Amino acid sequence: MAKIESAFFDLSYLENLASQSSSVHRLDPRIKVLLSAAFVVCVVSFDKYVISAMLPFGLFLLVVAGIANIPIDFIIKKLIVVSPFAIMVGIFNPLLDQQIIMHLGSVNISGGFVSFFSILLRFSLTVSAMLILIATTGFNSVCMAMVKLGMPKIFAVQLLMLYRYIFVFIDEGMRMFQARTLRSFKKRSMGVKTFSYIIGQMLLRTIDRAQRIHLAMLCRGFDGTIRIRQTIKITAKDVVFLIIGLLILLFMRKYNIPLLLGTVFTGIS
Repeated sequence: MAKIESAFFDLSYLENLASQSSSVHRLDPRIKVLLSAAFVVCVVSFDKYVISAMLPFGLFLLVVAGIANIPIDFIIKKLIVVSPFAIMVGIFNPLLDQQIIMHLGSVNISGGFVSFFSILLRFSLTVSAMLILIATTGFNSVCMAMVKLGMPKIFAVQLLMLYRYIFVFIDEGMRMFQARTLRSFKKRSMGVKTFSYIIGQMLLRTIDRAQRIHLAMLCRGFDGTIRIRQTIKITAKDVVFLIIGLLILLFMRKYNIPLLLGTVFTGIS
């Protein structure tokens, strides 16, 4: 029950963060979507053995999050929750790639371990970038910006409906688990039969709710287009921000900044 409530409030918290009024929040959503896409492309385009060259991208995110007043601890908590997916992707790399590619003192490090940590770093950077994008723009505005940039409307509608009714689904699940808790006198253990019954009931309620929502939308003249009252307009400030942001990302992608700094301070090329 606590986990369901936590997920609900986390989703709501993202929308609350998007209602702030920082300089990042006031940028045109299309600019932020383009910069986020460029950020992701730059990060995933590194070689599988690269780690240090991606660290400046983390600093870039920290600066943006600081300007936008996005709590770093919230981003870290979300990364920890979804990190098992990234771990499962690269957990077998140390077994499959045992060639020694670097030495840390007397410790030999294989390419598998390096590529595994590289996967974790890429995952952390890209997911953090998407969370910051939603926290500074709002999911509705992100979808609207993608439609303006050429994304098919049907995909945007599907994403908006999915995101919108996640809240309804979680709320339904909270009521069912609360009812189950009250009827079982707070007994924590749940058998397979009880769990299957709850999942089945949730599926039936979801189908019934979807039918009623669809009929209600048709009665209100829904024609497949979700209209948002917000109007967007790219200004000169947005264009300047986009150009500067792209130049910074390209510079970080082209040059290994930690290596350059190490060469400058140690004098060893």
